[in-house]
Amino acid sequence: MKLVTFEDSARRSRLGAVTDDERIVDLNSACALYLRDIENESAFYRLAEALVPANMRALFEGGDTSLEAAHKAFVHATRIGAEAIGPRGEALFHSLGEVTLKAPINPKKFFHTAGNFREHHEEATKAGFSHPVLPWIVFFQNVDAIIGHEEAVIYPEHLTQELDYELELAVILKKNGKNFSPQEAVDYVGGYVIFNDITARDVQRREMKSGVFSFCKGIDTFCPLGPWIVTADEIPNPHNLAMELRVNGESRQRSHSSKMSVKIPEILSHYSPMGYSAGDVVSTGTVSGVAAFSGDPKAWYLKPGDVMECEIEKIGVLRNSVISWEEAYGQKPAALATQEK
Repeated sequence: MKLVTFEDSARRSRLGAVTDDERIVDLNSACALYLRDIENESAFYRLAEALVPANMRALFEGGDTSLEAAHKAFVHATRIGAEAIGPRGEALFHSLGEVTLKAPINPKKFFHTAGNFREHHEEATKAGFSHPVLPWIVFFQNVDAIIGHEEAVIYPEHLTQELDYELELAVILKKNGKNFSPQEAVDYVGGYVIFNDITARDVQRREMKSGVFSFCKGIDTFCPLGPWIVTADEIPNPHNLAMELRVNGESRQRSHSSKMSVKIPEILSHYSPMGYSAGDVVSTGTVSGVAAFSGDPKAWYLKPGDVMECEIEKIGVLRNSVISWEEAYGQKPAALATQEK
């Protein structure tokens, strides 16, 4: 399934799954319908709230039981067809055009992996970047910076003049766990999603003088995630996916998930001593082609008006535009305390 979080016409946050013809099935209402029609449950709405809640993180907290219930509900609704309605007469199907897609999940934790594609390290070295980009770099992303498909990245011109992009594949965990082996890791994978790791490179260089980076990647709206979560059963081999990022239609990053230095089971196992919660997100690193390490960084750095498209095979396209601070807030930014140059 392609699982989405969306706002309906009443601006209620709902959980859905995307059909092949790009309609969205409301999974909570579809589950109630399935329980009434197929399981002959009398308390079908109450049970549906427990099995398939209208919240993505809560769905993954239900583990395989909730994911299987969601799948049964999705299949039941699609078999009935577009004329299907919920038990209370509510719409089960929505067109993508009549709803607003939001970030698919708001995780408790976002484990951020850096340096996992050797090609990214090699381009950094050639560009004379201040620090090596080595495997096993991990830090936590600011989950409040997450935005969804078609939401805007706000350019904080008072903080950076070197706004960059980084295409990544990310993993969604479907259950709590810690201290597990790579062989056990597959049991924790719930799905996959596209992540665009927006980075202020000038801020990053200053941070890396201390051997860390966080602020440069955690600024508000710097974490586009989406457009949906594809469940693990639909991607049996996440290391066989074509990856491409485009800016204004021009290909900037083009690679393949097979080029990861450390594979996903090893990544998940390596971080597991910190402990996972169901719904946590783990990124897997970016590929070559970022603006900072190109032949002409100034020309390639993002600017207001740019449109980024992140595409990963079997998942889809995550699209986000860049807008100025003034366009977002209607005024110039206030003066802030800044890092020493």
